Amino acid sequence: MNYSFFIILVPVILFSLTIHEYAHALVAYRLGDDTAKRQGRLSLNPLVHLDLLGTLLLFIVHFGWAKPVPVDPRNFRNPKKDMLLVALAGPVSNILTAIAAAVILKAVFENFATIPPGSGVDVAVRMLVWFIYIGIVLAVFNMIPVPPLDGSRVLYGLLPDSLAYRYAKFETYGIFILFAFFLFGGKFLGYFIFVPVGIFIQMCNFSPSELEILVRAMNPQ
Repeated sequence: MNYSFFIILVPVILFSLTIHEYAHALVAYRLGDDTAKRQGRLSLNPLVHLDLLGTLLLFIVHFGWAKPVPVDPRNFRNPKKDMLLVALAGPVSNILTAIAAAVILKAVFENFATIPPGSGVDVAVRMLVWFIYIGIVLAVFNMIPVPPLDGSRVLYGLLPDSLAYRYAKFETYGIFILFAFFLFGGKFLGYFIFVPVGIFIQMCNFSPSELEILVRAMNPQ
């Protein structure tokens, strides 16, 4: 990875992880739980949210996680439903970030007939493309229903109480299941995560020439 590419990718990853965890903390706070706020996690400072392993994986394999936001369901009026909403907040924030980046990107394409490589506009385009990519990847990866990912909280909130109780017992094994996926199901996991990126790009209705620019923007060279 060259330095210019690294400089583009770092702020994108830091912002994407930060907005994801901040969304969790904000929704929890709005629903009555101030645990995250008291621990300094209701913040847009990326340093309070970063998880070393999860951040490194984002740079290496382009999917990972941040430090989980502390939540105390006892502070909610409807613990099961409210935990589901808190869990959804992170992935939804990443999808909204990707949509915003796509809208801005379309505006850039409409206002610049050519985008010279290395120009300020080219750098902005590269960052916007990576905001789309990282945003969708984070949203999809975190919706995998394996603890401690957000998808497990969503599934717990949707299951009947009897099944939810049984499902919660597997939480301690979640991290081992994830590592097993990484080790033995990497191709399947990659397909599951990265295909939605292509679907999102198609939904944006970029022209062939714009898609060519997008592909170039993803190239670290």
